[in-house]
Amino acid sequence: MNYFLTEQQQEIVNLTREIATKEILPVRSRLDRDEVFPRQILKTLGDAGLMAVFVPEAYGGLGLGMMELCLVTEELSRACLGVSTSYGAIALGTLPVLLGGSEEMKARVLPKVATGEWLAAFCLTEAEAGSDAFAMRTRAVRDGCDYVLTGTKQWITNGGEADFYTVIAMTDPSRGGRGATAFLVEADRPGLSFGKREDKLGIRASATREVIFDGVRVPEANRIGREGTGFLVTVRTLERARVAVGAQGVGLASAALEAALAYAAERKQFGKPIAAFQAVGHMLADMAMKVESARALLYATARTIDAGNTDFAMESSMVKVIGSDVAMSVTIDAVQVFGGYGYMRDYPVEKMLRDAKILQIYEGTNQIQRNEIASCLIKQAAMRKG
Repeated sequence: MNYFLTEQQQEIVNLTREIATKEILPVRSRLDRDEVFPRQILKTLGDAGLMAVFVPEAYGGLGLGMMELCLVTEELSRACLGVSTSYGAIALGTLPVLLGGSEEMKARVLPKVATGEWLAAFCLTEAEAGSDAFAMRTRAVRDGCDYVLTGTKQWITNGGEADFYTVIAMTDPSRGGRGATAFLVEADRPGLSFGKREDKLGIRASATREVIFDGVRVPEANRIGREGTGFLVTVRTLERARVAVGAQGVGLASAALEAALAYAAERKQFGKPIAAFQAVGHMLADMAMKVESARALLYATARTIDAGNTDFAMESSMVKVIGSDVAMSVTIDAVQVFGGYGYMRDYPVEKMLRDAKILQIYEGTNQIQRNEIASCLIKQAAMRKG
């Protein structure tokens, strides 16, 4: 379909696809097999200006919006979800600074993000605080003009690789979510350390580690927003990040569909390509309909956000659920189209299937997203009655 991209948006798509084709596709199997963090590829993306798409012009960025971030994410995900997750985690870790940071903090951090000099990570999840994020135990205690952070964050993407971490910690546990505060913590702060790199089913090129705060001292200037606004910063950050996860799903599913189509046209059984058999043709048709439907919702939501709409919690959850569910469904069907070959690591759909599962889990499980969607629907119905 023609989604009427602007000339600049099409240039971004073309540039990202060129980098993905030249820099990512030739090495994606090795990155996955050997769990290689794609630092050089991220540098290339920075040099090309693709780290700057979500940074305002005032801080050296391109000043673009959610649509452009989704376009880059979609193209990277077509090539390797591990690489796109590493890229996405930089945007995720930077969003709290964009949304709640002081002007001094923005001027110090954002230009380095825009050039790719600094990588970021977002620290929210803990061992006992996953979907129930504000059951967290990481504390930030005021000590003069500083805060002292103590605790452990789990499953942090870009952990051990990032140059700074945006961290949600409790400054007043008695207040629940209203007692959480956001902080910026540079990677060279004394007391900051990292656990082992997790051995994952998929997205193996991305680095996932515990981030450990053992009396990490940060100045008051590193606080993001006021004390007690960590919940608001987190919600506003994740509402945007979930749209990008939908873009990951669309990109991955698109690549799986393309691989299945190409294989079905070449693979012959009983004297004709398997694509000519109705059973396979219907699978391909269903895959295509799912991908295009997910993309339409993704782009519509991204454009709604860029138009200035501030109430998009339900739509962002929908995009995340549909994009990730479509990725899971389409990659499973792609492996089926390939048959026994699809189960082998010599063919790309095996990796795509392994990668797809995480999309239904991170940035809030799809079950939690359905709770959010239902809650929004009920509130809307109540408002209409009132």
